[in-house]
Amino acid sequence: MTTPIEIQSIEQWNEIVEASTAAGKTIVVDFSAEWCGPCKMIAPKYNELASLNPQVQFLRVDVDQQGEIAETFHVSAMPTFFAIKSKEVVAMLRGANPQGLTRLVKDHAGPNPPVAPVVAEEPSQKSRL
Repeated sequence: MTTPIEIQSIEQWNEIVEASTAAGKTIVVDFSAEWCGPCKMIAPKYNELASLNPQVQFLRVDVDQQGEIAETFHVSAMPTFFAIKSKEVVAMLRGANPQGLTRLVKDHAGPNPPVAPVVAEEPSQKSRL
């Protein structure tokens, strides 16, 4: 069973984002707090979605412990969920809305093409003529 990864550091966050982007995986991240009642209420639904969608990388960020990451995303309410594809936020949901969270995951869970470096090539002799 797939479960969300609890982010413990900025380094861990960066490594997972890089690896998920390279693999073409969508990331769904839950910004929450230990003291947040609505966060606790929606956590079982988030965990269920993680187990049903192994093609998606599910992360959980405690805003009190990882404030720098939360600030990067301008998180001002908990819970807040983001769908990220190729290092770009493609969707956001604020609040403990099970139907909205299910829709966010469903709409963005599809595969992304892996990001490959773009290499410029020398023009061929024909194009120089």
